[in-house]
Amino acid sequence: MDLSIGWFGVLMIPTLLTVPSVFIIAFIAAPPVDIDGIREPVSGSLLYGNNIISGAIIPTSAAIGLHFYPIWEAASVDEWLYNGGPYELIVLHFLLGVSCYMGREWELSFYLGMRPWIVVAYSAPVAAATAVFLIYPIGQGSISDGMPLGISSTFNFTC
Repeated sequence: MDLSIGWFGVLMIPTLLTVPSVFIIAFIAAPPVDIDGIREPVSGSLLYGNNIISGAIIPTSAAIGLHFYPIWEAASVDEWLYNGGPYELIVLHFLLGVSCYMGREWELSFYLGMRPWIVVAYSAPVAAATAVFLIYPIGQGSISDGMPLGISSTFNFTC
C-alpha cells in the first residue's frame, strides 16, 4: 500500500493544521479586537463573555487596511491580537490550504491517469470562499470588512 502526499500535500497539511488550532485558541481566549480602528474593541471570544452562538473571530482592524499583517510585523503579540491578527492568519491559511487540496486532487487524478473533473467541481466552493474572504474585503478597501468567523456574525454579515 502506497501513501502519496504529493507536492500539494506538503503545503496543504501544515496550513490546514494551523487553521483549526488557531481558530480554537482564538475562539476561546482571544482578547477584544479594535475592528473599526477607533479604539473601541469588540470582544468575540468565550473568555470575554460570549457563548458558542455569539462568539466569533473578529476581522483585522480597519487601521491595518489591506496590509499583510503577520505576527512578526507587530511590536508585540498583544498588539497583533488587539489588531485582529488571528483572523488574517486563519483566512489566508485556509484559502491556501483548500487551494492546495484542490491541487492535490488534480495531482492524484494525474498520477492515476484520470480526468480532473472532481477538481473542476471542487473549484466552485473554493472560488466562493475566496470571493467572501478575500475578494470582497479587497473591494471594500479593508480586511475589517471581511466576514467574522462565527455563527451569529455570519448572519449579520449576510443580512
